[in-house]
Amino acid sequence: DSGMGARLDDATVARMAASGFPGLSSADNLSLFDQALAAGDAVLVPVKADRGALAKRGAELPHLLRALAPAPVRRAATEGENEMSPFVRGLAALPESDRAGSALDWVREHVAAVLGHGDATAIEAKRPFSDMGFDSLASVDLRNRLTRATGMKLPATLVFDYPTPKALAHYLLERAFSVEAAVARVAPAAVTDEPIAIVGMACRYPGGVTSPEALWQLVAGEVDAVSGFPADRGWDVAGIYDPEPGVPGKSYANEGGFLYDAALFDPGFFGISPREAQAMDPQQRLLLETSWEALERAGIDPESVRGTETGVFAGVMYHDWGTRLGRVPEDVAGYLGNGSLASVVSGRVAYALGLEGPAVTVDTACSSSLVATHWAIQALRRGECTLALSGGVTVMSTPDTFIDFSRQRGLAPDGRCKSFAASADGTGWSEGVGVLV
Repeated sequence: DSGMGARLDDATVARMAASGFPGLSSADNLSLFDQALAAGDAVLVPVKADRGALAKRGAELPHLLRALAPAPVRRAATEGENEMSPFVRGLAALPESDRAGSALDWVREHVAAVLGHGDATAIEAKRPFSDMGFDSLASVDLRNRLTRATGMKLPATLVFDYPTPKALAHYLLERAFSVEAAVARVAPAAVTDEPIAIVGMACRYPGGVTSPEALWQLVAGEVDAVSGFPADRGWDVAGIYDPEPGVPGKSYANEGGFLYDAALFDPGFFGISPREAQAMDPQQRLLLETSWEALERAGIDPESVRGTETGVFAGVMYHDWGTRLGRVPEDVAGYLGNGSLASVVSGRVAYALGLEGPAVTVDTACSSSLVATHWAIQALRRGECTLALSGGVTVMSTPDTFIDFSRQRGLAPDGRCKSFAASADGTGWSEGVGVLV
């Protein structure tokens, strides 16, 4: 009822009690502490033991003790291991198309049992275990249950390596039915002379562009996608504009290329909580969405690349998301570090998709996306990854770049670039995101 114990939810307390060691009140703890000081024993463990619960779980003690021993080296399941497992026998009796769903339902049942939920269907397939309230005790408990049920030697880091029920079910299926795939996961990629191929792409650009086809139509139709400052970012749209160049704190251009729906995001689709999403730079959100879409457009199920040697190379040159935030609620502030750092942009995609190749964020200013793609190609040729996501993203969370270039007289007054033209009178700024597979 105080200290760390006060932060435990009812399900966690119930799980501890079911293990045979119910919680202690502050009064009980202090009483035991006094007794320990008065005793002559060198080592004392202040616990309340529920002998009935301990007897019920007595058969599990060998597994609990093994969980404390060094984890075995991860390896592919042997044929003998599979033959001994009722889990594998049950799945083998199903059509191959039904195995993934059955394995997921089976995993959800065990997760529900660990959490004390009566309804396994309430366990969301893509929700991270960390968001469900899993702590180290629950993680070991789930790993032990699955070890007994599958007959496989599972790593102690199971829940962290495969952080959602769907990812965990996919891993168990891989272990059960594809020794080759399990071995390939840890084998270095072979270096070949095969040309680099772009097999998928996705993008969002001003002018309502949401696909490569729409981008081509915008270019072919010579559409002007430059327009006024966005009204939903807290900018003083009227106050920062002054047509006279050089006025301190002002921009003499009030148009650019903007993604007016940059704030829209479906965090639940990626298993991200609303509070964490609130603290995420829109650049992270957009790159996550377009990376998923680019894989789909390549004919690749994004879930199927989890655990593969796929790299992420992202060009990002704007780092102003964190600077615009004023007073932030405490329950959101804890997410701001990962949510606002540009270095996390590539890692966010790698973590969400479960990718195990290089994850690199590149900032070389206007050439960031180009350099990111160059590095992705080098990594593929060197065998550092077998597939790569490359591209870049830009969202201007503040008007600082407009104000800074106004001070330098570097902006085009109408916000439009006129490259290679005699009428060129400065640069224009635009947002967007593009990802290649």
